Amino acid sequence: MSSDSTKNILVLTPIIGVIVFVFLYISATILYPGGSQIDKNAIGFSWTNNYWCNLLNESAINGQPNPAKPVAITGMLVLCLTLSLFWYLFARHIVFDKKLKLTIQFSGILAMVIAFFLYSNINHDLITNLASIFGIVATVGTFVGLYKAKWFWLLWLGLFNILLVGLNNYVYYTKELIVFLPVIQKISFATFLVWICCININLYFRLSNQYN
Repeated sequence: MSSDSTKNILVLTPIIGVIVFVFLYISATILYPGGSQIDKNAIGFSWTNNYWCNLLNESAINGQPNPAKPVAITGMLVLCLTLSLFWYLFARHIVFDKKLKLTIQFSGILAMVIAFFLYSNINHDLITNLASIFGIVATVGTFVGLYKAKWFWLLWLGLFNILLVGLNNYVYYTKELIVFLPVIQKISFATFLVWICCININLYFRLSNQYN
């Protein structure tokens, strides 16, 4: 296998990371003892009533020790590394001026470093807001790259993700329709990860065509 082919395949690495994260996420939900925002005494993880953050807590909402925490933290680490690698590779292979490239790589990686502390005792809202700020900078840079590459359908999908993030924040801070937030969160999560995977697939074919 040529060195160029190897480099092209490495571009697909974030997809593997996404798959591993999904596997760990599901595994953590199986281990979660129970309790949700609707019913503190519920048994097991509810896909409609529990949040991702519930899996990261020392104790489940029902008060029992949470054996899902180590698996969820591992999943969080995998996700942060995956997205850091995504922004590094995307900025590297799409034509950017040097300052914009470094801005995307720095902001994306820093956002993921901060996000990993969601499992710590540091204020949850503070971590979420800081990670979101740097994540938005990296995402806007990604939009610029998608536009320059003329991957317009991925640009629109990315903008749809932004709308979902806005909906998450609106529901979270206003408490309106808060009962639906766990579902909205999961839809947003899934859509974002699909977007990341699609960008990597397109990037792989772009690089493959360049060397053929």
